[in-house]
Amino acid sequence: MAKVKAGDNVSVHYHGRLTDGTTFDSSEGREPLSFTVGQGQVIPGFDNAMIDMEVGDKKTVEIPVDQAYGQAHPENIVEFPKTEFPADMEIVEGLQLQLQNNEGHIIPVVVTEVKADTVILDANFPLAGKDLIFDIELVAIN
Repeated sequence: MAKVKAGDNVSVHYHGRLTDGTTFDSSEGREPLSFTVGQGQVIPGFDNAMIDMEVGDKKTVEIPVDQAYGQAHPENIVEFPKTEFPADMEIVEGLQLQLQNNEGHIIPVVVTEVKADTVILDANFPLAGKDLIFDIELVAIN
C-alpha cells in the first residue's frame, strides 16, 4: 500500500483539541480536509504527521507550539480607549472584533480585559502560544 510522501495531495478527517481537552476544530460532518503535503498549507506539525501514513491509518499527534502557530507576541496586545468604541456597544471579555489598520487591512482582535476607561485587545492568532493535539485519519492519497 502507498505511503504518504512530500508532494502528495491527501484527504484527512481530523479532530483538533487543546491540551485541556477543549475542541477547537473538527472535520466531523464536513468533507475531509485536502492539502498537498510539504507545501505549507497546514501547520508544520500536522504536515510532518502525514509522512508514511497509509490510507485508513489513524493516529493522534501532539504538536508543540513551535510546530503549530508559534508563540503569542506581547506587541499584539494593545490597550484601546473606550471612547474609540461606539457608545451603544456592549464591550465584554471574549468579544471578537475587527479593526482596520492605516493600510486598510482588517485585523481580528479579541477583548481580553475591560477596564474603567480602556479595553485590552489581543490581535494574536487565537491558537498562538498553545500546544495542540490532533486525531488524524488518512482518507485518501489523491
